[in-house]
Amino acid sequence: MSQPVGVRLSATRTRNTNDHGQRIGRPVDWTPARVPARDAVLEGGGVRLEPVGPQHVDDLFAALCRSDDDPIWTYLFWERPRDRDELARLLDATREAGQVTFAIVAAETDRAVGFCSLMRIEPAMGSIEVGGIAFGRQLQRSRAATEVMALLMRHAFDDLGYRRYEWKCDSLNGPSRRAAIRLGFIWEGRFRNAVVYKGRNRDTDWFSITDLEWPRVSKALDAWLDDSNFDDAGRQRTRLAARPPEKTED
Repeated sequence: MSQPVGVRLSATRTRNTNDHGQRIGRPVDWTPARVPARDAVLEGGGVRLEPVGPQHVDDLFAALCRSDDDPIWTYLFWERPRDRDELARLLDATREAGQVTFAIVAAETDRAVGFCSLMRIEPAMGSIEVGGIAFGRQLQRSRAATEVMALLMRHAFDDLGYRRYEWKCDSLNGPSRRAAIRLGFIWEGRFRNAVVYKGRNRDTDWFSITDLEWPRVSKALDAWLDDSNFDDAGRQRTRLAARPPEKTED
């Protein structure tokens, strides 16, 4: 019988040190992840993530592209679209770039209030990134915004089998850095002079969650999103605590 596709290490390499006395990584018995389906719909309590399409453009333009919405676009790679056709072209371009882009639809109104993408998809290595996140003002700093991130993480780890989930942002984007840490991502470092965009430099901060960390993060997200954590006015009773305890190196 043929072996399943994936990484298989022989019995002679199951130790932390090989026969030459060199330290090596832990063994991995793993089947490559699956590519996200472009027609996937992720259902939550307050939001629904569905493949972005022409039917979402008007809602997204109203939610993200008003003249006072420029701050939403400061750290995105694109300038604020000035008309709906420009926004439609931008969304089309994300799909053509190999990303899986979701419209974020509010359950209460059934209107799109933002979009986000899964990108840099590497099934063979089990690595995937969330990015291109644009939240309308009504979505920012809301329970629904956290649910969006939880839905995407669960899809990546539980449905598709990824072992690394990445978040990258401009090192000067304080809200994005704080959001990553709040959601349980671990800061991995800063890539200096990594990108030129909009005529300026970007030092890029890298964060990730691994499959070994996911159970802890998932439990924290479930507890925070539970109805019992919110009062009648919708205010949180307990802050999200997805960050790991401090630990020392081996």
